[in-house]
Amino acid sequence: MASQIPHAKTQDTDFMFIKLQVKDLDRAVGFYSSVIGLVEMNRLEAEMMGRKVSEVVFMPTYAGGPMFILAQFHDTEAPAANELILGFATADIGGLIARAEQAGGRVLEAAREVPGMGGMQVAFIADPEGHVVQLSQMGG
Repeated sequence: MASQIPHAKTQDTDFMFIKLQVKDLDRAVGFYSSVIGLVEMNRLEAEMMGRKVSEVVFMPTYAGGPMFILAQFHDTEAPAANELILGFATADIGGLIARAEQAGGRVLEAAREVPGMGGMQVAFIADPEGHVVQLSQMGG
């Protein structure tokens, strides 16, 4: 699916990862593994900007793609849930929504077609901690 999206850059820099801060690392790992199908690559205990953090790194979903990382800072009660919108592409938006609901997620906006995008559908869900996730299914 990602190979359908044009790509370009103007500098010698590549997008490498996104790191999502979570309150409950194990619950978040369970959600993104079972719902999205991400595969855990490794876990690490680190220190970042003087703060202890536990991280789970997932493998890219395609060759050369960016990694998805979940991070739980030890000194933070709960991160904000509206700091970003994650985006995942699927060939079965209905099936992905059903898996999300079964894993404790909730539908924020049901799947709908995006006008002028060749039948592309989008939906918005929230993971169990309230992080917003956009789901996209290409048309045709």
